[in-house]
Amino acid sequence: MLEALKEKVYRANLDLVRHGLVIFTWGNVSAIDRESSLVVIKPSGVSYEAMRPEDMVVVDLDGNVVEGELRPSSDTPTHLVLYKAFPQIGAVVHTHSTYATAWAQAGLDIPNIGTTHADYFHDAVPCTGAMTEAQVWGEYEKETGNVIVERFEGMNPVHTPAVLVRNHGPFCWGKDAAEAVHNAVVLEQVAKMAQLAYSINPSLTMNPLLVEKHFSRKHGPNAYYGQKKK
Repeated sequence: MLEALKEKVYRANLDLVRHGLVIFTWGNVSAIDRESSLVVIKPSGVSYEAMRPEDMVVVDLDGNVVEGELRPSSDTPTHLVLYKAFPQIGAVVHTHSTYATAWAQAGLDIPNIGTTHADYFHDAVPCTGAMTEAQVWGEYEKETGNVIVERFEGMNPVHTPAVLVRNHGPFCWGKDAAEAVHNAVVLEQVAKMAQLAYSINPSLTMNPLLVEKHFSRKHGPNAYYGQKKK
């Protein structure tokens, strides 16, 4: 079942290691088949070195295991909330990458202060609010998804495909697993550059015209970055 998607999710999970975004088992990738409304996700706590494509777990949008011998990632409920709330996305990535997680632990948005940021994220990468006691001790992973969705009220999740969960870490998404991982890599680099920039000049500012220019040249209706698709 969904063998091609399992292979893509498997390789995307390995890419987290290849790009230095995770150590041990500190991350996961999932992708959804919108036609069947089934999600393929990394199994919980399985090392990347030991993992195989057939170990990927298939679940429905209610979290029921449809196929797989292993338990799905403990973050599965978070992924499912995002798929339900953001129908435009096809994959979700969660990591504990160092710089993005540092911003999350600080409880701060990553401001859009450079053209690299603007190329990928139109707005500041938002950080969620603190979770309540009921959220933490209730359906924690599901509530993590809910605070993300709440934070994106009034925002376009396609234009800013990343979030920081306060005191926790980043989640990113994209049209497929490869793009979601790509966004996670960029997020970590943007977080690092922002930290360094503020250490050099704490009162720095960003020209809003450059934000619009760099975002629109890649994502706007008249985008011209890259090559035309045949």
